[in-house]
Amino acid sequence: MSATQTASVPGNDASRAGSNPLKRINLRQYGIMLALVVIVLLFQVLTDGKLLLPNNVASLMQQNAYVIVLALGMLMIIIAGHIDLSVGSVVAFLGGVMGIAMMHWHLPWGVAVLIGVLLGLVVGAWQGFWVAYVGIPGFIVTLASMMLFRGLAIVLVGETIAGLPSGFVRISNGGVLGIFGYMGVLDVFTLTLGAVLIVGFVVSEVRRRRSLVKNELRVEPGGLFLGRLIVISLVIGAFVFILAQSAIGTPFVLIICGILVLVYNFVMSRTVFGRHIYAVGGNIASARLSGISIRATHFLMYLNMGFLTAVAAVITTSRSGASVAAAGQNYEMDAIASCFIGGAAVSGGIGRVSGTIIGALIMGVLNMGLSILAVDAAWQQSIKGLVLLLAVAFDLVNKRRGNR
Repeated sequence: MSATQTASVPGNDASRAGSNPLKRINLRQYGIMLALVVIVLLFQVLTDGKLLLPNNVASLMQQNAYVIVLALGMLMIIIAGHIDLSVGSVVAFLGGVMGIAMMHWHLPWGVAVLIGVLLGLVVGAWQGFWVAYVGIPGFIVTLASMMLFRGLAIVLVGETIAGLPSGFVRISNGGVLGIFGYMGVLDVFTLTLGAVLIVGFVVSEVRRRRSLVKNELRVEPGGLFLGRLIVISLVIGAFVFILAQSAIGTPFVLIICGILVLVYNFVMSRTVFGRHIYAVGGNIASARLSGISIRATHFLMYLNMGFLTAVAAVITTSRSGASVAAAGQNYEMDAIASCFIGGAAVSGGIGRVSGTIIGALIMGVLNMGLSILAVDAAWQQSIKGLVLLLAVAFDLVNKRRGNR
């Protein structure tokens, strides 16, 4: 919504920005990037260099892909001023159904995945109905669903369902390796994918800057813009270089997450539905007067969350190789924290996919680094809670600075 407000008075913003160059620097954006780099370097030192070993980098993506997937849907819901507390329980429920379909009903794993996705859409429609057409706040609906689906997961999966088909298990444990050959110990496919990613990022950023300048909107100083492109490209290059040496090459889940990020970034920035979500979260009364269907927007958001929860259930169940009733514990907290660390506003109306992905990576590095250090689970929760608090506090300080 902030983007809409800025667009309405471009001349004023441009003039204010021109009077003070520091105000053209998005400290929130740079701060979150710097925080990610600092946390990675910190754990690299604390773990004696183990964090950035090739196979650990691949595991980082495999173990935390669910955070990225869930955070994409959670971002939409938070921008619109709602929340979803049920995703962890729904992941356990859908994982249980898919395990039963494969091991008890003896269905092919592809059919079981399709059943899980369709059931995820039904769960999303169920929650969307209560929020959009009955008017119950999303917090209450999903709190009830959290208990409902956790209970159903325990009923369905009385005992762990193990021995899932190898094709299904490979979704989260396998990768693309060697199809383009090797350059020494480096997988050429992974290197090629990284090069395409860097070129795509630079072209996208240059086009976005040209569009802002053309519309007389606020842009960061040229030198800082160039420096950011170089630093981020180097970071991507270093990540790909390390990943290309791993035992599995490019993890399948990284490809899945990459496709979802591109699609949802397009939906939020270039489509009418994305604009409706920002409008509803920014000012619901104005959105209604503008002719936006609030009910349809709310319903589709939760329907989409159901789909992404099903994808996360596939990834999680595949990763563990078994259906467990306790799966998905605290997944909703990881997704919500990723959104707020990435800059989403508690009051709604503000948030970006790119920021959320960085937030998800911070949560992933914390999970991975603390696990390597064998930190107790209780302390892990405490540390992640402190990081979330500091991120939100930094956001509030930055906003006050911008309002002066």
